[in-house]
Amino acid sequence: MIDFHSHILPGIDDGSRSVEESAEMLRTLYRQGVELAALTSHFYANENSPHHFLERRSRAFARLAPVLGEDMPRIRLGAEVYYFRDISHMEGLERLCLEGTNVLLLEMPFNTWTEGEIREVEDLCRSGRFTVMLAHIERYWKNQKRSVWQRLRQAGAVFQCNASFFKPGLHQGGAIRLLRQGFVHVVGTDCHNMSSRKPNMDVAAAALEKRLGQQEAVDFFRRAYDYWEEWTA
Repeated sequence: MIDFHSHILPGIDDGSRSVEESAEMLRTLYRQGVELAALTSHFYANENSPHHFLERRSRAFARLAPVLGEDMPRIRLGAEVYYFRDISHMEGLERLCLEGTNVLLLEMPFNTWTEGEIREVEDLCRSGRFTVMLAHIERYWKNQKRSVWQRLRQAGAVFQCNASFFKPGLHQGGAIRLLRQGFVHVVGTDCHNMSSRKPNMDVAAAALEKRLGQQEAVDFFRRAYDYWEEWTA
């Protein structure tokens, strides 16, 4: 499996607070079957320039690199970029894409999006510069009209949901429905620590196998590798 969204780098955002915690998060993901993990620290344009953020990210990775081992997934560095007005005009935005790809993990506002915000995301998608991956869509799904999601999907956006969305309970039926309707492309754990927001890809794997059957669940996770090969080609 591939984890497309995590906060594992130590000491750079509200995720892992130490190298030791980061290493345990990676080992946990690996035990859960994750072979590749995207380390997507928060980026806020009102706090950092891309250059400053990348310097900080590089220092955080330098702390983590000595403890990386074969009992951990392969990793790729990235960023979870919070939307801001005129984002498409930011110089150096492409440097925040997932390493080796043009995939921009984009976190949107948690209210109802304006027409201007929707159009700017569409413009990003259609620019040819980025594959826009909307982070944890379940957090703002109900705040937008269904037509908005259809527009963004048609523009080429990719939708990521968190593994916890598939956890048995209140939202699981809706999660399965969105997946089958093509509104969930990939999964991320969005893990931040080993306590309140720990790695939980096993939750998604078990829930999908139970609801979809083993083969359909396997096919869903396998498609993530197809996307990855396309994005890294």
